[in-house]
Amino acid sequence: MATIPLMEPAYKGSQGPVFFAAGFRPFFLFAAIQAAVMLPLWLLAFAGILPVGPNWNPVVWHSHAMVFGFAGAAVGGFLLTAVPNWTNSHHVSGKPLMALFGLWLAGRVAIALAGMLPPVLVAVIDLGYLPLLAFLLAKPLIEAGKWRNIVFLPILGVLWLAGLCAHIEALTGKVVGLKGVTLGIFVLLLMIAIVGGRIIPSFTQNWLRMQGRPVDVAPVGWIETGGAGAVVALAGLAQVFLPSSPVAGVLLLLAAAVHAWRLSGWHGLKTVSNPILVVLHVGYAWMVLGFALLGLSAFIEALPASAALHALTAGSVATMVIGVMSRAALGHAGHPLVVAKATVWAYGLISAGAMLRVVAPVIPDGMMALTMVGGAVWTLGWILYVVVYFPVCTKPRADGRPG
Repeated sequence: MATIPLMEPAYKGSQGPVFFAAGFRPFFLFAAIQAAVMLPLWLLAFAGILPVGPNWNPVVWHSHAMVFGFAGAAVGGFLLTAVPNWTNSHHVSGKPLMALFGLWLAGRVAIALAGMLPPVLVAVIDLGYLPLLAFLLAKPLIEAGKWRNIVFLPILGVLWLAGLCAHIEALTGKVVGLKGVTLGIFVLLLMIAIVGGRIIPSFTQNWLRMQGRPVDVAPVGWIETGGAGAVVALAGLAQVFLPSSPVAGVLLLLAAAVHAWRLSGWHGLKTVSNPILVVLHVGYAWMVLGFALLGLSAFIEALPASAALHALTAGSVATMVIGVMSRAALGHAGHPLVVAKATVWAYGLISAGAMLRVVAPVIPDGMMALTMVGGAVWTLGWILYVVVYFPVCTKPRADGRPG
């Protein structure tokens, strides 16, 4: 089975402040800060307390902040850490990393202040991050001939086009923002299908072997050679262009079945004593649940699509993000892969908050209360992550090595 080892990237040595010695440091920390700040702001907007920019649909504004701000930072941090491993190249650090992070941060400020800045300026600032990220990643990938992993460059391109849709709506009034957000969500799910399918079984096999409980993961050939990604892509395109249609419903249920089958072979129940590993299985299970709920919502009127979308985003994307970030940050900062109790609580709070948000639209009378409580619980999970990982991301490596 193919794997993506999260091993040590190459470092050039001192390239300025330690915070910019490696991509995981600023991007993993600020992905969590973005989640912890923007979700409460959305709750205030949802309650009618905080106004959103006049050119932005409030739902698009919220979704954009989470998909392209929060998840966009996590994607950047992961790829900036993984690509040097795949290519045996130097890690992006120092001034290039400062410029990339500054551009991402400027985009977040621009989106937060969308009602106070010209829409064109907001778009220019916000849309600069992903192209620069792709540029920094392209050179080592192409020079090393890592064509299998170059797939992440067009994936970033599609994610950029998805983000562009929100700005087109803000600039022209053409209602394409939600389509763009939906496309962005499925791009992230495609990345989870690709990356999760490589690292989860690999990490599981390795850990169980070290525990004296070796297992075999028998991959299903057509799933591992493109089927897993193909069903996500097809279901996503159907949901973008034929939302909540029977065609989309059937394809989403197919995606749920394929990925449930895939997940069932990864021995997840044997990892329950290892929080930093089982959380990855939980994140993937959230994706299966989200696909199933979104597929069923096409046929069951009482099941709103918004409930399923929050299973996919607040559930799967967020859980996979915190699972990968907590593991990679510890490993690349020279710490043992053992999470603090507060991090375990963060895992649980994020899943609990997601579950409340999934249930909220199904209970109209309790929707406001469940949304607020769920959002607060989910936010608390990210606050705990920030508290635990602030020193991990800002201090020199624990083992004294560069990076």
